[in-house]
Amino acid sequence: MSHLRPLHFAGIAVVAGAALLVLYVMFGRPVHAPEPPAGLARLEPVAPTALPDVAFTDAQGGRHTLSAFKGRYVLLNLWATWCAPCVRELPALAKLQSAMPPGGLTVVAVNVGRGSPAETLAFLKAHNAASLTGYFDPDLGVMHVFGAFGLPLSVLFDRQGREVAHALGPAGWDDPAAIAYFKSLSAHAAS
Repeated sequence: MSHLRPLHFAGIAVVAGAALLVLYVMFGRPVHAPEPPAGLARLEPVAPTALPDVAFTDAQGGRHTLSAFKGRYVLLNLWATWCAPCVRELPALAKLQSAMPPGGLTVVAVNVGRGSPAETLAFLKAHNAASLTGYFDPDLGVMHVFGAFGLPLSVLFDRQGREVAHALGPAGWDDPAAIAYFKSLSAHAAS
């Protein structure tokens, strides 16, 4: 009977290893990855999912897809000019983008409201968010793909282009702890 004991411990080790693998797959990052600060409580981890094939335009009418940003962290933010919480959040997103080192996090703020790309740029400038690229979703394709029933909606993608977290509602993106989090997340992924 004592000769079965090592097999018993080997079975436990296999089960424990499988559990760790499941946790890694579920949360898309190793156990030691940085956790969001309290100011980003709305940023909820999700099981990693592939990047959707969705397009939006810039102010010059150029078409862009999220896959063009693959290789860096991306914070996609869906907003509208008529959405008061969105408008209040825009300067915080601009400050976050300005604080990121090259190759770190990229903020992709997409206007899903009415208007034109030129009006989107003017709106960003008037609301202290001119450092954000003025993206526009004329056919609401981005909003539809993400099932955005409320705004603002922010979706975080990792360097592999997988959705790893999302936030419904405004968040403190420009809080010093949030900026430090995104810097460490990008640095962690690069190492």
